Amino acid sequence: MTDTTTPDTLQKFLFDAAPVRGELVRMEATWQEVLGRHSYPAPVRRLLGEMMAAAALLSANLKFNGALVMQLHGDGPVRMLVVECLSDLSMRATAKLAEGAHIADDATLAQMVNAHGHGRFAITLDPKDKLPGQQAYQGIVPLADAHGPLGSISAVLEHYMQASEQLDTRLWLAADDHVAAGMLLQKLPAYGGTAEVGETGAPLASHARAQDLDTWDRAVQLGATLKADELLAETPDTLLRRLFWEDLQAAGLRVFEPLTPHFHCSCSRPKVAGMLQSLGQEEIEGIIAERGQVEIHCDFCGLRYEFDPVDCAQLFSATHIATGAGAGAHQHH
Repeated sequence: MTDTTTPDTLQKFLFDAAPVRGELVRMEATWQEVLGRHSYPAPVRRLLGEMMAAAALLSANLKFNGALVMQLHGDGPVRMLVVECLSDLSMRATAKLAEGAHIADDATLAQMVNAHGHGRFAITLDPKDKLPGQQAYQGIVPLADAHGPLGSISAVLEHYMQASEQLDTRLWLAADDHVAAGMLLQKLPAYGGTAEVGETGAPLASHARAQDLDTWDRAVQLGATLKADELLAETPDTLLRRLFWEDLQAAGLRVFEPLTPHFHCSCSRPKVAGMLQSLGQEEIEGIIAERGQVEIHCDFCGLRYEFDPVDCAQLFSATHIATGAGAGAHQHH
């Protein structure tokens, strides 16, 4: 087994002789931060862990500053799974179950989120500094392809990448109560013209076009030998050497500086205040009259934000709206 002090790691790599890239991720501390805040049935934990690994893998390939939000909307006992990953690989995740949901230990993806065939999967790319009029981009696919229902998160994502990005992508994902891990292989679009360059801008080997198909097929075949327990037990570095030893030996694999995923929840009192303002004064005063205060729980990290009648009155005062100033923070774990 891997030493439990191993830091969470995302390792990117690139095949020099062909436009094929890959990544390996292994998260322990980040995943434990999520699990420690929620109590979900075992199959839901596995599903959410696999989605976290997938979100880190996809986010690390994006060239933009903002959030990648992955959502699985369900029509079964699991209503929604949400994972958010920012450009710096800070992550948070949550799941919402139906009232009184009973989920068997061996429940499948279809049974949990696609019981009636109306489940869907969405990825939203939300830029941090939006240009005027710029909207977040969202792609949505059903949890089925031409051959029928999709049975795993990796299959759903491979279908999504093919449908929305036209990119051949293979994913291997695994999660248990300790670790969330995954590997991604992606065949980049063939480069046109004669000056063929790789992802880093460096020219590809002159025989890249000839070797392209062979490298992709071989990498996928090697990836297919990867077992879930290996993914969970070994470091990305070990797996890279185990799977692609020949490429490393022949200096045909470029390995980049590892990145570090970590847990971070972006909720804050000012954000909650803004959300309450958007509900309107009448709505908030109604809640105060009924309950004496407004209490908001963050679905991701469990923090509780309390706004008493004075706080709420200040939300709708001219000075608060002008300055965004917050009243005394009642904030609890």
